Amino acid sequence: MKKVLVISSSLRAGSNSEALADAFARGAAESGHDVEKLTLRDKEIRFCKGCLACQQTRRCVIADDAPAIVSKMHDADVIAFASPIYYYEMCGQLKTLLDRANPLYASDYRFRDVYVLTSAAEDRDHVPDRAVSGLTGWIDCFGKARLAGSLFAGGVTAPGEIRGHAALHAAHEAGKSC
Repeated sequence: MKKVLVISSSLRAGSNSEALADAFARGAAESGHDVEKLTLRDKEIRFCKGCLACQQTRRCVIADDAPAIVSKMHDADVIAFASPIYYYEMCGQLKTLLDRANPLYASDYRFRDVYVLTSAAEDRDHVPDRAVSGLTGWIDCFGKARLAGSLFAGGVTAPGEIRGHAALHAAHEAGKSC
């Protein structure tokens, strides 16, 4: 049994990327994993100050919701990040969280497999490339971790429009096999 953390970064309730997160979480739970899904929607996550104090203390000096999320990331075996694609990139909430995860760099983190689940109104294959590249850049800083999978649901705009999309099944299957 693995400890699986699914982080939905969309600020829109019922978003298409959150539906991907839910499908991944369901699949992982069906396989007997310990699954926690959280959303950044109601979280206060301020920008990293770049002070690097966390490299010495393993704690961030900013008092908001990020340290608790980063602690959960530290303890997870698998992390799945779900993000809408904005201007061909991951959403700002997710990028800000990744920046604030700097205390993990000098720690003995557990995660090995990282997944990225994205959705966008545009449906061309290249749409998620920059988001995947950005997350891969973050993963590359963690020598024991790898990008285990990337799923994209294109052609979905309004909340719930993803219903019936093949990417939902793929996210569920990825969760089952994580």
